[in-house]
Amino acid sequence: MQNDSEESFLTTGQPGDPLDPRVRDEWLDELDEELEQGMEDLFEDQEASRLGRGIQPEEARKAFRKQYFRELRRLQIELVRMQEWVVDTGYKLVVLFEGRDSAGKGGAIKRMTQRTNPRVCRVVALPAPTEREKTQWYFQRYVPHLPAAGEMVLFDRSWYNRSGVERVMGFCTETEVEAYFRDVALFEEMLVNSGIKLVKYWFSIEDEEQEFRFNCRITDPLKQWKLSPMDLESRIRWEDYTKAKEDTFKRTHFTFAPWWIVPGNNKKQARLNCIHHLLQQIPYGPVEKEDVVLPERVHNEGYRRNAVPEQMIVPQVY
Repeated sequence: MQNDSEESFLTTGQPGDPLDPRVRDEWLDELDEELEQGMEDLFEDQEASRLGRGIQPEEARKAFRKQYFRELRRLQIELVRMQEWVVDTGYKLVVLFEGRDSAGKGGAIKRMTQRTNPRVCRVVALPAPTEREKTQWYFQRYVPHLPAAGEMVLFDRSWYNRSGVERVMGFCTETEVEAYFRDVALFEEMLVNSGIKLVKYWFSIEDEEQEFRFNCRITDPLKQWKLSPMDLESRIRWEDYTKAKEDTFKRTHFTFAPWWIVPGNNKKQARLNCIHHLLQQIPYGPVEKEDVVLPERVHNEGYRRNAVPEQMIVPQVY
């Protein structure tokens, strides 16, 4: 966890010293990056206020936002430390993110990977299977994306498509579903026995909250691409999805790979809770590293920088 010296540096620089303006600007830029990613959350907050739902006193909202950004940064620092440990030890981690459409899986994944190294921590979000893939062993197209030593792979939806959307939408037969349930236990046990740590999350939201988020997608130009015909159909088949989810939990909540439910009605709380929980699942520790010393730049007496042609410069509109 973050120590006192780090907390001090983030607020005042070295103890007793004012924070260097350039360092402060760099830190604020990182916060701005999170705010940019959170624009959709701000839009939903505005819609919620307009509809008179979920309104908190202004001071409470400000206090929570302050706590959210502080905790998110602290947890992201821990994610980077965990990443370093994964690389150093050759650990192999797979995290599955499942749940109803608009439950907040993508937002949680974004915050988990925002500060990590994409060469170490990869996100896999496979499209619908091709005609060729439909003829393969069901798990075959997921296998190439599994981690090697020192890698973390986050699946934005996974092989649980079969017991969820494929089953509900009629894209597979009940015979195929039964074969899947028989095989998935063996498949996940093989993954765990091979040395892969498998963590499975289900993001859960209520009916009213999903309806609200879908309506936000309809009206927000930044989010309309997220709304697919499948999403609209999922509203009609809410109860069918519930039955499929319950059956999935009943038959795939293994001792070696259990399910973890993330209450997702509040997106920010869900992100923090999920990241915090994941960190508790991994036995990571500090990694010894040599001190980094920035070398002096070499100045050659005969070096002259050529002027950049004006026509090559991007117009400075802003």
